Amino acid sequence: MRVAFIGDIVGRPGRKIIKENLAKIRDEYNIDFVIANAENASHGFGLTVKNCDELLKAGIDVITGGNHSFDKKKDMFVLLETKAVLRPDNYPEGLAGSGVKICDIETEDGIEKLAVINLMGQFAMPTVENPFNWAKKLVNELHEQDVKNIFIDFHGEATSEKRIMLMMFKNLVSGICGTHTHVSTDDLQIMDNTAYLTDIGLTGCRDNVIGMDSYVPIQKACTGIGGHFEVPNNCKSILQMMVIDIEEGKAKDAFKIKKLCNQSEYIITKAMID
Repeated sequence: MRVAFIGDIVGRPGRKIIKENLAKIRDEYNIDFVIANAENASHGFGLTVKNCDELLKAGIDVITGGNHSFDKKKDMFVLLETKAVLRPDNYPEGLAGSGVKICDIETEDGIEKLAVINLMGQFAMPTVENPFNWAKKLVNELHEQDVKNIFIDFHGEATSEKRIMLMMFKNLVSGICGTHTHVSTDDLQIMDNTAYLTDIGLTGCRDNVIGMDSYVPIQKACTGIGGHFEVPNNCKSILQMMVIDIEEGKAKDAFKIKKLCNQSEYIITKAMID
């Protein structure tokens, strides 16, 4: 199967570039399934029902989240019950929703199962259970169910935490991709049958500060006085996507697609294979 992952969708510019390009990319690259982190898709903070429907209609199959998942609580509680929307599974127990979804994917070889796991790191993040021990439990349970194809969206601030996840679960899961920083890294690789990227980066405005208008971040950096972050309506946008070819749980190939709003062609980066 060929699985794609899009990260962090920020506001209207992020949704717009997906609506304009995702269907074409799915068709051109024969993508079977699309996962996307969309915790910033509504005005930069959280996800509304309306915007969720917009993204699912555009061709996204499962939506993951992170520390902003519950910024729009009323909408998120509805989405977790009614849509293919996840929140980090290692949030404290008792919270609505789940961070694990086993999906049936129609491929050329028939129906195959893919487990999507959404986890959140500990450094500079809200209170969560230990993500590494939590992941160990989840992966073991999935293997016991004979689910071999497993993808992890690890939402974290620290690059070291993301790298630890690779070292722990290489050859046990099909792919691991980091989200949250909105800054893409240049370390796409396949190590021991696991595709890995420290951070996919944002899908949204690329000429401001992590998708937000630069005025308030600059003011806060210079004076210590913050304000309300706004997503610009007009900006140079980018779509960033990781694509993995998976066979029997193992990543056989991986590449990254970048689409800039002012360019017609795609920028393709191939994975290093160890």
